[in-house]
Amino acid sequence: MAKIEISQVADILKKHKIDPALLREIVEELNFVTQPNADDDIKPPAPKKQFVVLLSDPSGKLPKQDLTGWVVQIPEDASPYSTTDRIFKASYDFNASKRGRMLPVKSIGESLESASAKYFKESELWVKTKMPVAVVVTDNVLPKDELKIEKVDRRRRLEEE
Repeated sequence: MAKIEISQVADILKKHKIDPALLREIVEELNFVTQPNADDDIKPPAPKKQFVVLLSDPSGKLPKQDLTGWVVQIPEDASPYSTTDRIFKASYDFNASKRGRMLPVKSIGESLESASAKYFKESELWVKTKMPVAVVVTDNVLPKDELKIEKVDRRRRLEEE
């Protein structure tokens, strides 16, 4: 549909010698109709989210082996234990879609990698890493004077060579 400025409409009506009172009334009504609604511009505030890391531990030996995982976000007031249920729901919804029926996901990793964000958004889950990332286990203690760091002056090393 073609869009036209209200001033152009007023000029056309003047050209056809419309009564000035009627012209003013028509222009005022057009201005009122074309005003944007205040409700259209207001967006709900973004929900506050918390980060959750899902660890891939198929053998059940958490600290002894190399681990991989995914980083996701869920609403701040939600329990982190609901994360897997949210992924399951999004995966089931994806598998019910046309694309999901052609290439269904069979694991959490496949789901996070190939299901689109709209299914996770419906479950209030936001995937931050589609590919699994390495997880490093630490004892959360800083060593005291056990680690001696040698300072190397790289300029002198280059001159010797």
